Amino acid sequence: MTDHHETEETQHHVTPPIVYMVIFGCLLVFTALTVAASYIEMGLWNPVVALAIGVVKATLVVLFFMGVKYSTKLTKLTVAAGLFYVPGAGDHDVVGLHQPGVGRW
Repeated sequence: MTDHHETEETQHHVTPPIVYMVIFGCLLVFTALTVAASYIEMGLWNPVVALAIGVVKATLVVLFFMGVKYSTKLTKLTVAAGLFYVPGAGDHDVVGLHQPGVGRW
């Protein structure tokens, strides 16, 4: 006799197709909101609003389409670590290499 004891880490979550359709609908709505917000003059708030909507859309994609919501704690930790790495990854100008005339041949 074999014991079919599955731990929480070995169980796989099956997401119903309706969840994907609802998330897809939300992404379409947020895309329409982004387009609508681009036509409204908000001054310095335009990029803030666009980035906020983009963050919500990216969160939906990561959680549901990439399956992070139902993943292990290690996967969630890896995704969270990526959130801290990406903002600092673009800051390579710490020694002033992008000053006018520096590094040009």
